[in-house]
Amino acid sequence: MKQYKADLIVLLVTVFWGTSYLFMKIGLDSLQPINLIALRFGVAFVAAGCVFYKKLLKTDRKDLFYSMILGLLLFGMFVSIMLGLQSTSTSNAGFLMSMTVIFVPILSTVFTKNKLDKRLIAGLVLAMAGIGMLTLKAHTSLQAGDAWCILSALFFAIHIIMTGRATQKADSIRIGILQLGVTAVLALVFTLAFETPRFPNSGSGWISVLALGLVCSALGFVLQAIAQKYTTPTHTGLIFALEPVVAAVLGICFMKETLTLQGYIGAALVLSGVAFSELDVKKLLGIRKLARGSSYT
Repeated sequence: MKQYKADLIVLLVTVFWGTSYLFMKIGLDSLQPINLIALRFGVAFVAAGCVFYKKLLKTDRKDLFYSMILGLLLFGMFVSIMLGLQSTSTSNAGFLMSMTVIFVPILSTVFTKNKLDKRLIAGLVLAMAGIGMLTLKAHTSLQAGDAWCILSALFFAIHIIMTGRATQKADSIRIGILQLGVTAVLALVFTLAFETPRFPNSGSGWISVLALGLVCSALGFVLQAIAQKYTTPTHTGLIFALEPVVAAVLGICFMKETLTLQGYIGAALVLSGVAFSELDVKKLLGIRKLARGSSYT
């Protein structure tokens, strides 16, 4: 598969995940956080497993090893975002999760021991300033829900990096499915220990669980694992920066959420920081100059 095709798949997954904030918010109206995670990933694992059961029969130790790591990261990520959504808005959560695209190159740099370039540092400063404007209100500090969303973005960044490595050493479809099962089992254990597990008691609750399980998880995470075999973690993270835009639009349209002027400025700074950290402005300007020069010849 060529990289542009892999990037298109990542873009499709980004749209799926942009809708997930809305469905998670709806699901939390009738279910406790970890209970919702258990149902979501249980549905996802069963659905994906039924489609690719022949693949799963060939599972080996490498597949199981990487699936356990990725499943643990997914569990931490979704527990954090669920806790965050209980006390912050859908749009806020989406923009804070865009910090993933900043965390990915930073963590990649730490693992490879290469120095951060100036663009990345400048992008990080812009994004942090945006987060401050987006989340901090007068006479208050960072809200617990916002902090949970940032922690979730960190978990997701580690997950993207590990998925990139895992797909080079194990079967991408098998680990994409098995990680869903690991997440479901962890969530089931925790919901039995700390919550009162139950099924949704409304039509909207079931729609939320099925949409999250079938589209956002079964389809989304399997496609992510397949696509990341043919593209880089940093490139994946950049495309995922579009996710909060989808989340914010849906939050405003369906949840009647609003952003203040300060919030819009903060969101713009976050996205600007993300774009600035990844786009080589000098190179783009050089390409434009070459294009202009060639138009006169």
